[in-house]
Amino acid sequence: MSDMSYVWLKEYLQDIYPDVFSDDLTDKSQEAVANVAEYEEVATDSKSKSELAAEDYENKMAEIFQELYRVLEPGGVMTVMFTHKESSAWDTLTKSLIRSGFTITSTHPITSEMPQRTDTRGGGSADSTLLLTGRKPHDSKTDSETLPTLWSDVRTETREVAKEAARDLLDAGLSLTKTDVIISAFGPTLQVYAEAYPVVDDQDNEIPPRKALEEAREAVTRVLVEEYLVGERLGDLDDITEWYILSWLVHESDTFHYDDGHQLGLGIGVDIDNIKRSTKIWGKKRGDIQLKTHEDRVQDITLPPEERSNRTPVDPEALSYTIALDAVHAAMHIYKKQGEDIAIDWLKERNFDTDAGFKATLKALLQVLPQNSSEWEAARDLALGRTHDALGLEFTPTDFTDSSEETLEQSELGDHI
Repeated sequence: MSDMSYVWLKEYLQDIYPDVFSDDLTDKSQEAVANVAEYEEVATDSKSKSELAAEDYENKMAEIFQELYRVLEPGGVMTVMFTHKESSAWDTLTKSLIRSGFTITSTHPITSEMPQRTDTRGGGSADSTLLLTGRKPHDSKTDSETLPTLWSDVRTETREVAKEAARDLLDAGLSLTKTDVIISAFGPTLQVYAEAYPVVDDQDNEIPPRKALEEAREAVTRVLVEEYLVGERLGDLDDITEWYILSWLVHESDTFHYDDGHQLGLGIGVDIDNIKRSTKIWGKKRGDIQLKTHEDRVQDITLPPEERSNRTPVDPEALSYTIALDAVHAAMHIYKKQGEDIAIDWLKERNFDTDAGFKATLKALLQVLPQNSSEWEAARDLALGRTHDALGLEFTPTDFTDSSEETLEQSELGDHI
């Protein structure tokens, strides 16, 4: 596209700007992109082509921001439009801004992108445009103020400002997705990081900006749990079950960007790549994460053991489960395939009527799964009727059904009749 514009501009402007339009096409070497292909022949064991490309991109972005910083008056504001969700991209952008002297003060997500446009499907772009605000300080830092700051001194503050930003947004009653709430907390978090830059650990190793964003993401997720999950302590569950529930809570969909799911896992101590094959709890769909349901994960109990697929890891006849989600998925399968009576016996044989983790997982799923999905209906069936009594549940699915939307729609319609 740059070449297409270039050749037409050259027709009209070459005589006015001969130096700019001296070549036949644009100078791709000056383009500020992380072009891995340019470094295939110069990469070494010490520096990969990806690292070299990222370094070149960061340097060029820093030069751009340095010029913007130069022309701004002290106290001036610069806003950058950013539509990338990879943590590595945030790293590069943040470092470039900090190296230029800017202080990052806020991030504002605005839903603006068409979800079906061809350049974003399966790519790294966000569904929202992110407006990141940087300010030129009135007073530049002295040498003494650029001494390294320990990460242990910064970590707590990053979590606190992220939580405060999230609570302010939730209290404001704005129509934001939970992902928007998380991203909005990045600005205050990066401000803390930038003011403390450079940040190092106890071994004097530099802490990158993405580490601060990981802390912010995990802290805001805890705020979302407090806000949207009734009476839940997910920290008492195993990490894999917790990640699955939090993924549904934050993204409100079974499909979302890989890096978002990966970062969420890191925040609670789960490397999702290590559990992918053994648990089949998620799979890849055009580069995105797709969460799996009980129908994807549980072996068919109506088949003889030798005929069951080895691609499904959850054995419905197991007497115990280390992952609470496996137990609930197996129970859903038993109820659907063999009915309520056998499901009750199955639950009692495994002491799930007294298992707090089983009940907490079932309760959480009823709150995070879409109520128009077959998976929510399977959880609902398990939590109703005689299985509800057998488990001694203190809740029913209707406890989490929001009838206010229907009432509001009816009242608004009545106002216009």
